[in-house]
Amino acid sequence: MRENMQWTNKGGVLLLAGALLALGGPLAATTASGAPGVPGARAVPRTAPAAPADPAEGPDPIDFAVVVDQSASLADKDLARETEAAALLVQGEISERSRAAVIGFGSSEKRGQSPVREVCQLTVADAAGRERLSDCVQELGRRDTARMGPGTDFPAAVRQAVTRLTGAAAGPGTGTGGARKPVTPKVVFLLTDGKHDVADSPEYGTDRESRQSNGAKRLTEELARARAAGVQIWPLGFGGELDRASLTAMAEGGYRGACSEIPGSAPRMRVVDTSAEIDKALQETFAAARCARIAHGTVGKPPADLTVTIPPIATDGSLTVAKHDPEVQVTYYDPAGRKVPVRGEFDGSSFEVSGQNGPVEALRVKNPLPGAWRVHIEAPAGHRDREVAVRAIWQGRLRSAVVLDPASPRAGEPVKVEVQMQTRRGVVITDPHQLAGLSVAADLSGEGFEPVSLRLADDGKGPDTKAGDVRFTGTLTVPAGATGALELVTRMEAPGITSDRRPLHAVTSKGAPLVTAALTVDSDTVHPGATVRGTLDVTNNDSAPHTLRLGLADQTPGAELAVAPATVTAPPNGSTRIPFTITVGRNTPFGVLGGQVTVVDTADGDRTLRGALLNVRVVEPPTWWERWWKAVAGGVVVVLLVGAFVGIRLYFRRLRRDLTGVTLELCQEGRSLDSLTVRRGQSPGGAFAFTVDEPYGAPATLRRVPGGGSSAHVLRRNGAGEFLLRPRGGAQVPVRTGEPAGIDEHELVVRGGRPAPTGGRGTPWFRRPRRTGGGGGGAGDPGAGSGRLTGTGSEGSPDASAYDVNF
Repeated sequence: MRENMQWTNKGGVLLLAGALLALGGPLAATTASGAPGVPGARAVPRTAPAAPADPAEGPDPIDFAVVVDQSASLADKDLARETEAAALLVQGEISERSRAAVIGFGSSEKRGQSPVREVCQLTVADAAGRERLSDCVQELGRRDTARMGPGTDFPAAVRQAVTRLTGAAAGPGTGTGGARKPVTPKVVFLLTDGKHDVADSPEYGTDRESRQSNGAKRLTEELARARAAGVQIWPLGFGGELDRASLTAMAEGGYRGACSEIPGSAPRMRVVDTSAEIDKALQETFAAARCARIAHGTVGKPPADLTVTIPPIATDGSLTVAKHDPEVQVTYYDPAGRKVPVRGEFDGSSFEVSGQNGPVEALRVKNPLPGAWRVHIEAPAGHRDREVAVRAIWQGRLRSAVVLDPASPRAGEPVKVEVQMQTRRGVVITDPHQLAGLSVAADLSGEGFEPVSLRLADDGKGPDTKAGDVRFTGTLTVPAGATGALELVTRMEAPGITSDRRPLHAVTSKGAPLVTAALTVDSDTVHPGATVRGTLDVTNNDSAPHTLRLGLADQTPGAELAVAPATVTAPPNGSTRIPFTITVGRNTPFGVLGGQVTVVDTADGDRTLRGALLNVRVVEPPTWWERWWKAVAGGVVVVLLVGAFVGIRLYFRRLRRDLTGVTLELCQEGRSLDSLTVRRGQSPGGAFAFTVDEPYGAPATLRRVPGGGSSAHVLRRNGAGEFLLRPRGGAQVPVRTGEPAGIDEHELVVRGGRPAPTGGRGTPWFRRPRRTGGGGGGAGDPGAGSGRLTGTGSEGSPDASAYDVNF
């Protein structure tokens, strides 16, 4: 700490401070009421809860100060990492209603020096304010050693930050021991690489030991002042000479109110062991301080596609891209694969890209489409050697649909409270894993009684009908002193999740109600344009009929729902069941519909009788293919089977007609003169043409006649496998294998080939010939039940068609 000041290396600290200026938006999720349920903190009376911001306004603001240690011990590599980490937070800023101040600190060791210097006054971090903060933070680099000593004066730094954050604009409120609890959260980010060192600061004493001791006491006093003023302190330390005890004391000594009751949201000390972890640690600290969540994406060198996932419960977020090199160009694609604009509106979301010409770029999104976002990175040659990382910091601000049963309870009567949640985009939360760690509670206030609180659960026990359906349920008893108006406010507590805290108003009823009702709505999956059925059971104990009005409340944005009939009549002195329908408009967005159906008694001052939450999922209508694919597939199968059947039949028919391998032997008076074997391809259509040559003075020979002709003999085989011989100019006659047939002045014997089937038991079904002449013929008739092959061709000879396979 005592080495010479190296002010040229402080540029990283300046950029770090400038980055944290933008933290106001993301940190804005801290609830206005501080930390309900945190030990030692007294909650704001629930009879008058702070007016909640409309969810459409975006994240709540925060007042914060960035306090930068400018001692002489910062290493160059730490500064480089710290600068980029801080730039990530600058670009990731969400709220434009936050206010920020930047304070540098060191020590005061001689005349003319000051331990602190406020380089940026408390400034609204809107578009113009961020430009102002970006400019003034550069003044941190123009200070010399004559104006600030090289020590580390923590008490002076904390005092300056608390004074600026708790000025005239600080809001009212009371915390433990009289601590002021501001409406807008106040946070100090203290960045340091060393430890408390005021040994050479004369204002703390006359010698080094007493100065250090007095400095420690002064720090305790300043932390108590911060706690009383409701100012949180989040120390982030790095380097090898940290005083961890001092950092822990600062985190625990300031205001301990947190943005939720979830562990980890209260201020705590964070130490980074290596400079490579600074950017990751700073973003995680930022997320914890504002009750946001961080999603770590992928890493790669350009050109590459990086991904990071934003869950359905996110309503505001920033995708930060650590480029390192301004030459890296970034393109963003939503989970549907569509390129999103760098600024403007698109498909229900708002976009704004910043930092395109710097080492860190970010895409800020309001109402982001949930799912895996793709970030495509490109870079020219010579700028592709460094890895680029993408992360997302997000927050979910949920709307609640609340049902009170009975809707108008009597004093002393138990009531059931049921809550369903959806985002600003209208996404109804149905996955319990998205709400891990969520705590849901409700506060009932009204006239004539002290506020009553209850916890709601989704565990399937007691009044909760089904575990894991993301409908939180609980019961309470309306205090006996309740005399009139009631107000029910639900609270949701989880990292990254805040509630809109919209109140549900009701009125206590006097005595037994004349009209009671029960509502049920079918749980269904429908297409746009379809209807959902429901049933209203109503009992009217009055002597006159009552007109009841059915309506819809807390609908999903963009949903086109209509209930019919809109009004019904409850007849006097009796009970009746009335069916109704809810029509889903054709332009209704896909997804689970939020909201509820209500029934109001118009004859009793529009008193709400009952409400029922919707459980309807709208899905895209099926395409032509999805509707008819089974019929198409069945038709294809039939066609294939028929084709296979015909193909097999034709194959075996051709196989039975084939003469390949058949030998024709020419004989005369029992003596063989010549032979001719049919080779493959020589019998097209099952016919083989040949002639008998009788050369002068030599034995007769057989010769094949390609193409046939009127002068050729023809041997063919029919579909049943029987040989048929048509001599030249003669009639076609059957020929048996091995038996001679007359041809000219010679005899022809057919040998070999596939034997003709006989139709016996050993013959396959597809080779059996037709049987004719059943039992009606005489004993001498060859066709009379003999199973012999018969048929007549055009010339009176057996024809091949008579021997076709009978399938």
